[in-house]
Amino acid sequence: MTCYLNGTFLPLEDAKIPVLDRGFIFGDGVYEVIPVYHRRPFRLPDHLRRLSRSLGAIRIPSPHDDAGWTAIIMELVGRHDAPHQSIYLQVTRGVAKRDHGFPKDSVPTVFLMTNPLSLPSAEAVERGVPAVTATDNRWYRCDIKSTALLANVLLRQFALDQGAVESVLLRNGFLTEGSASNIFVVRDGVIATPPKSHLVLPGITYDVVADLSRMHGFPYEQRDIAESDVRTADELWLASSTREVLAITTLDGRPVGTGRPGPIFQRMYAAYQAYKREQCPAP
Repeated sequence: MTCYLNGTFLPLEDAKIPVLDRGFIFGDGVYEVIPVYHRRPFRLPDHLRRLSRSLGAIRIPSPHDDAGWTAIIMELVGRHDAPHQSIYLQVTRGVAKRDHGFPKDSVPTVFLMTNPLSLPSAEAVERGVPAVTATDNRWYRCDIKSTALLANVLLRQFALDQGAVESVLLRNGFLTEGSASNIFVVRDGVIATPPKSHLVLPGITYDVVADLSRMHGFPYEQRDIAESDVRTADELWLASSTREVLAITTLDGRPVGTGRPGPIFQRMYAAYQAYKREQCPAP
């Protein structure tokens, strides 16, 4: 498998970084995960805008402009056989003597790799997936797509240990997001999700759901969502770049709504698939 590291395409097993890279020592970096359908990156400008925001938030100058990033990504996609891929892109502050303060004149480390895209199974789409609730004990800059993901790792493992696929996170009695996804609530036919803030990652799929809601006339709102609204929802969804949109049909072992993917989800899922085909058509 070919990857990209600091200006060079090379076999993944040959890619090496110094142990003093701040991404290794501190988790001092940011990342993106970009789905690719039919060799076409999905919503790439949005991913690059979010990458730029994350880099700016932690004061790392972007090593490339959008054209440069796009050229690297397309070259990497072209070097792999799979038509559907998942690009992982990471930028760290680079190599320096270990010290918490920012080093002077460090050169960012740039790493990209790609894998075949693994989409949710037909069974997961048709039956939905289980989730559990958990206390959101992460930091207060969740809007930065940081590589320092230990809290998210522990929260996701908390779900897996209980036979669930995701932790639905609650902070001070209100919904924030999932450990690796955005969360949507449907009540009385209205799709709702928490507003963008420092407590949630501005997900690309979050924006796709908002766009499709406007395009298809689905009632949609961004608002604070109380825990009670989560637990009494007619439908509950998770959304991310690699899982697209999935219905959560049990929460903490209890059925959500009817315990099956609901009618609003089915309409949104169909709209998402049609939009994906439009944006990334087969050759």
